[in-house]
Amino acid sequence: MGMPLELNTMIVTKGNEKRVVDNVFQIEKKGYRLYPLEVPLSIHKTKNGERVGTGIIKKLELEQNKTVVTYELIKLHSTN
Repeated sequence: MGMPLELNTMIVTKGNEKRVVDNVFQIEKKGYRLYPLEVPLSIHKTKNGERVGTGIIKKLELEQNKTVVTYELIKLHSTN
C-alpha cells in the first residue's frame, strides 16, 4: 500500500509557527511532506499571500501522519 506524500517548495505557516530559540521556528503540518533542506525558501502566512520572509529548513520529522518542520528565519520581509 502506498503512502501519500506532498512535495513543498515554500513554507506556509498560517500563523501556527512556534519559536524554538532566537530565529529558529517549528511548525507542525498534517500528512507527510518533503521540503528541500539547507536551501533558502520563501515563507508565507497563507498559500497565496505575499512573502513575509526567507528561511532555511534545518530538520524534518515525519511520523504518525504528520510532519514537523524546524527552520531558521534568515530574512524578514514583513512583520505583519
